[in-house]
Amino acid sequence: METVSILGVPFAKATMQEMVSALESRLEQQQKTFVVTANPEIVMQARDKPDFQRCIQQADYITADGIGVVKAAQMIGQPLPERVAGYDMMHELFALCAKRGWSVYMIGAEEEVIVGAVEKVQELYPGIKIVGYRNGFFELDDQTIIADIQQAKPDLVLAALGMARQEEWIVQTLPAVDQGVFIGVGGSFDVLAGKVERAPAIFQKANLEWFYRLCKQPSRWRRMLALPKFITTVRKEHKGGRA
Repeated sequence: METVSILGVPFAKATMQEMVSALESRLEQQQKTFVVTANPEIVMQARDKPDFQRCIQQADYITADGIGVVKAAQMIGQPLPERVAGYDMMHELFALCAKRGWSVYMIGAEEEVIVGAVEKVQELYPGIKIVGYRNGFFELDDQTIIADIQQAKPDLVLAALGMARQEEWIVQTLPAVDQGVFIGVGGSFDVLAGKVERAPAIFQKANLEWFYRLCKQPSRWRRMLALPKFITTVRKEHKGGRA
């Protein structure tokens, strides 16, 4: 798949449906696959931490989960077709798995949240096969979890362990399994379980989900600083011929 490099991170040049179609093909062929849903915060984290950069460079696909990434691609004259939000892609894959009989394993968040998220998925997608789930409180090298995944043989594995930790866990786990599309989904389980409210459609359409989250959770302001820093860095490096 064609990519657009933004500050050294290769983003898949694909629409949501093209991305889902590519993952459907991978699921059909039981190909091990690593997907990173990256926003400006992840790009800046990768820029500042070489170990994390090397980690996400191992991904088969990196999607533009953030309007800031889409705007940055426009700035450097290599536009991406649209934002491919991880939360929305997750729902597309739930529907696909329910339709095709593929199995799902969910890992991450607090115990109450993961239980609520699983129940919500089963409610929204009747008949979907959830072959395993557990909370996110464990050491990354916990072999019991790997053994559980090896036994369950899920087709789709969703990891909501937080930025960097979830990607590191996926990279460590993939060599030990024979199949599975693995995706880091950040705080998606919190939204599924109803612990965190997603921005209303009007904010989503206006690409202002970040602003809605900031209003709801003012404590996120430090994290939000990554966006202007990201845009400034892209502009500076593009002028210097490096972005």
